[in-house]
Amino acid sequence: MSETASFLRYFPYEAPYDHQHEAMDRIHDALGEGRDVLFEGACGTGKTLASLVPALEYADREDKTVVITTNVHQQTRQFIEEARAITRQEPIRTVVFRGKGSMCHIDVGYEECQALRDTTRELVDQEAELADLERRQEELLDAAQDGNEQAAEARSSVMDELETVEEGVEALREEATICDRYYANLTEDTDEFYAWLYEDVRTPDDVYEYAERAGFCGYELLKEGMEGVDLVVCNYHHLLDPTIREQFFRWLGRDPEDVVAVFDEAHNVEDAARDHATRTLTETTLDSALEELDEVEDYRVEAAERVVSAFREALGEVYDEALGFGERETLGDDWADVTVDNDEGRDDLTLAFLDAYEGPGYKQDLEAALNLGSTLDRKYQEQYKEGETTSRKECRVLQAAGFVEEWMDESKAAGTYPVVSVRRDETGVYGRAELYTCIPRQVTEPLFEELYASVLMSATLRPFDVTEDVLGVGADREDGPVTMAFGEQFPPERRRTYAVDAPALFASQRDDPGVQETVTEVLSDAVRMTPGNTLAFFPSYSEAERYYHRLETEATPYLDRPGVRAQELKEEFVDDDDAVLFTSLWGTLTEGVSYDDDDARTVVVVGVPYPHLDDRMEAVQGAYATAFGDDDGEKGWEYAVEVPTVRKTRQALGRVVRSPEDFGARVLVDERYTQSQARELGDYSVYPTFPEEERTEHIDVNPGKLKYAMLNFYADMDAWPEGPPTP
Repeated sequence: MSETASFLRYFPYEAPYDHQHEAMDRIHDALGEGRDVLFEGACGTGKTLASLVPALEYADREDKTVVITTNVHQQTRQFIEEARAITRQEPIRTVVFRGKGSMCHIDVGYEECQALRDTTRELVDQEAELADLERRQEELLDAAQDGNEQAAEARSSVMDELETVEEGVEALREEATICDRYYANLTEDTDEFYAWLYEDVRTPDDVYEYAERAGFCGYELLKEGMEGVDLVVCNYHHLLDPTIREQFFRWLGRDPEDVVAVFDEAHNVEDAARDHATRTLTETTLDSALEELDEVEDYRVEAAERVVSAFREALGEVYDEALGFGERETLGDDWADVTVDNDEGRDDLTLAFLDAYEGPGYKQDLEAALNLGSTLDRKYQEQYKEGETTSRKECRVLQAAGFVEEWMDESKAAGTYPVVSVRRDETGVYGRAELYTCIPRQVTEPLFEELYASVLMSATLRPFDVTEDVLGVGADREDGPVTMAFGEQFPPERRRTYAVDAPALFASQRDDPGVQETVTEVLSDAVRMTPGNTLAFFPSYSEAERYYHRLETEATPYLDRPGVRAQELKEEFVDDDDAVLFTSLWGTLTEGVSYDDDDARTVVVVGVPYPHLDDRMEAVQGAYATAFGDDDGEKGWEYAVEVPTVRKTRQALGRVVRSPEDFGARVLVDERYTQSQARELGDYSVYPTFPEEERTEHIDVNPGKLKYAMLNFYADMDAWPEGPPTP
């Protein structure tokens, strides 16, 4: 076996597909050069193993650690299965890591957990010191009894120290707040747990249940068990959040340059990085900060109150003035944005704050507020550690002052969009200020520069130049990242992609009765001519519900709603054999979810799923246009709207035809997908945005002809054992 092919010892099945082998070769070579990789592969073509296998071999040879990460739960489950298969072929030590929130056995927050850890470890350390001193005094006692005068003098000194440590231990045991489970981690034998952990790939739920039975803290055991492993499976935020990332590498016992990271569903990194970089401050936190200051006696209180109260007053004033007559009553649970940004000069909230502030200078007062907040935060930490409080108090003054400082420093920075939002809950209407990050590259580029190398894989990474620009992948090298794309690898005769020349579902046309009737008829034909289950994706949940109620069909209808557990709905749907599932293209069932073979035969995408084009999205477009040197705004639209939208559609199409033996039809219902209308529609057409080899498979059909096209295709597949339906 050649050196290049030596990675095949990690391949857990009989033989890779030809395209998998080619991808593994190229990724292996790229890792040898320390280069990042952008890897697009059609859904169901084995991207995970194609990335993981060469990464594990290279990491083993060069003493690196592989981290594979996703933000899709379904993909995490797949990683676990793939890692288990690899372990049976070539044993590797794997940890599947999950955040503390779902792993804590006593349900405390992050700050409380930190305080509990500190006091518990302090107690264990003092008990260990006490045990050492007791052993030392016994040794000295034996020596003194044998006539050693120096030993007697030394023992007297040790006994004094022993008494002091005993008092400290007793005080901690009686007064401090400790975590019994973490105490067990530190004082009991955990060898059996780690032997169990490494003999297979354990899920976080497996670890939690083991620790629950044994009286340990599973989360802390996982942290301690990460050092020296071969593979870690984790969520995006462990790498994309700068604070968590620093701790994560410390738990790994690795510097970033010793980590090979594999990002799955990498088209989602943009939004995930943006979320991690965005900072918010609610009106309720400001109110809590002012209440906290009322209870404090300190010379810095007045300065802190001037800053916090002025920002609180300004926030309320801004959204009060922005809400028109009757708009307060229409607010719901979702945050509604209020525009505060100005084309020239500072934003409305900053101006309102400066107008409301009264004092010697907000910068001076803000510094005092930050100092006071830090003092209070340390005080709350000590109180909890010493057992004076039953929970670790959050310092709202520090949170409020820290955000105000960021707002005043960064709200006008390039790539940052200042925005105020408002919502209603059971207590009434309240607002928040937000520093929204338009360009995620600010978060991701430093990460990619720190890591040894990264593999970003997805079924929808193209256009590669857009991904490179938006994320800054390979920006530290003149030759940039290695790029590779493998389109549909399964037999083309076993799939069809139909572009139905139906009216363009612009927002202004969706309520048109004629348009609705056409779409309903197309849906009806698609469901009736499908030998099995049909997936129906729409630009929004409301549109999905509209056609759920409109469609009359013998198939069992399932409706996906926001806030409902989608996994349970998906399981009910795939257990059926003649069903149609209505859902949103922006929901959780669009990507990272497999519908193999009979799970779904046809997927229908109704309309082009453009995101809501609000001020926030316009800010992203403007930021991209500015960052990438675009005077006419075309790149802003392409990067911020068109490319992500077509990626959503392509993800949906990839839900069916997942193996060489599988077959199915993909139906695009909107004239903007058709080749025949591309020239007439011009910029409104999305047909040119699809990769070339996918465009060539689009078969334009008129709405009334779809049923015949599907009849012929599924007849060729011999899909109806008892004969096809009548068109």
